[in-house]
Amino acid sequence: MSYQIRLFLLAVQFFTRVPITGRLAAWVGFTPMMLRESAAYFPLVGAAVGAVAAGVMLAALALFGPAGHGPLLASGLSLAATLLLTGAFHEDGLADVADGLGGSLQREKALEIMKDSRIGTFGTVALICVTLLKVVAVAEISPLEEPDAEWALLALLVSAHVISRCAALCMIAWLPHVEGGGASKSKPLADRIDPKALSLAFLTCFLCCVPVFIYFDATHLIVFVLWSALVVLALGRWFRRRVGGFTGDCLGTVQQVSELGIYLCAAALLA
Repeated sequence: MSYQIRLFLLAVQFFTRVPITGRLAAWVGFTPMMLRESAAYFPLVGAAVGAVAAGVMLAALALFGPAGHGPLLASGLSLAATLLLTGAFHEDGLADVADGLGGSLQREKALEIMKDSRIGTFGTVALICVTLLKVVAVAEISPLEEPDAEWALLALLVSAHVISRCAALCMIAWLPHVEGGGASKSKPLADRIDPKALSLAFLTCFLCCVPVFIYFDATHLIVFVLWSALVVLALGRWFRRRVGGFTGDCLGTVQQVSELGIYLCAAALLA
């Protein structure tokens, strides 16, 4: 059990800005094998991020009210909370991919641009578009009229964060990892994802998404999963054609597009 706790804390350390330092960090430890095994807990980290997002959203709705601009303000604050919690880890990947693949048709040049810490026009536009669409879509979802509206909102936000992270894991299991020069945080994970970890990740994803059945229906969950599968297939084919596989930035892009699509699907279904 203690080893599994260490793996979970390693996943938290890898994907969030939650401080794990000092003696705790020494106890958790790190090896490439541990990082591969910790993939089992990436969806659980997503569930925690989604829960924080829902908590901030509900608190802001209570403060600003569900009418007028209240949902937009609450949605914006909810998104800001997730950015602080994750350090915009996945958003950074989205911007890098947009800059790299939008800035050059040549594989090596595109990978070089993706490694550049500076953000360009394509990355800026991608971040603005995705951020605005997220805020508006979640604002459309928030005024739920069900008796258990708070729990329904929690179920939607948690499922979006969990499923989108599972989509990134599917990309790792499918495509080869490619290097663009410099160190890659994702390389130890991408070398060989542990099959048992992947199975446990899918089980965690299913359990975290059960509330969607309870507060909505099977249609919502089926649409969310189908959308994320489409994202993996479409972006995976694009990444393989353009750069020969995936980088850590590509995983962030898959997560972001999958999460955004789930919000848009939910807004459409609830319209």
